[in-house]
Amino acid sequence: MTQPAVFQTISQSSKWKKTLVQARYAIFHDVSGFIGFVILALICILSVISPWVFPVDSASNAAAILQPPSTEHILGTDHLGRDIFAQIANGGRDLLVMALITATLGIFLGVILGAFSAIIGGKVDSLLLLLADVWLSIPRLPLLVVLSAFITLNSVTFAVLLAILSWAGLYRTIRAEVLSLKERPFIEAAFMQDLSLSHIVFKEIAPNLIGFIAINYTLLMKATIYAQVGLVFLGILPLEQNWGVMINQAWTQGVIYNPDSIVYILAPTLMICLLIVSLVWVGKSLEDVFHPSLRK
Repeated sequence: MTQPAVFQTISQSSKWKKTLVQARYAIFHDVSGFIGFVILALICILSVISPWVFPVDSASNAAAILQPPSTEHILGTDHLGRDIFAQIANGGRDLLVMALITATLGIFLGVILGAFSAIIGGKVDSLLLLLADVWLSIPRLPLLVVLSAFITLNSVTFAVLLAILSWAGLYRTIRAEVLSLKERPFIEAAFMQDLSLSHIVFKEIAPNLIGFIAINYTLLMKATIYAQVGLVFLGILPLEQNWGVMINQAWTQGVIYNPDSIVYILAPTLMICLLIVSLVWVGKSLEDVFHPSLRK
């Protein structure tokens, strides 16, 4: 017999309350996790407010080319005489936006395909599993390099392509999780009540995958940032303002041989490292929350 609406509402409310308690614990229970959340939050805030607070110079200044840090330019200037700090403040926005788009699309594809494949089973499951095995054998970065010769890569197309290339690994892991959940009594009860497949996936299974999804979300964001920076450094992914672009420009201008302007290449490198480390620490903290057996 289907539960009355009031009991379903209470059940959903308790699930959300449990999720909020877990989120609060994830932020404050571990020092490295808390630092990771703080760093990630600061980078996100800086990326949002920087166009208004720290606008990037549009014009070059020949009299201030590759100057060392000073009171006027706290991180010095680049090869066009523009302030490096303003570029650092604005350089993380494209990385974060593309990482969020890729992670969202990748997780969506992985959850949908993995959940429905595990529940439906049969030939559909076997076909998707075979396709995922073949897909995992394709190296993503070389393929993106080849595709860049045939299509124009921008922020949106790159994010979509990377999400499509990332579905197979997520599909396999989520399929395994759903296969274990499929044997639980509440899932069997949902089948016995003849509930729709979409209801079982989104209402019964998906809430129990929140922790797993959150962990893989940070991991996919990290992988996306690595791919972005690599392609930008190679000059394949054209972006106007990006920490990877700054590294590429600094390297081509030979600032590594100029001690006065070494900050030009070190600053964006350090910001990328901080962003990656914050995602790693956040992912570790979430893993401690949703997998208590891994805690020390």
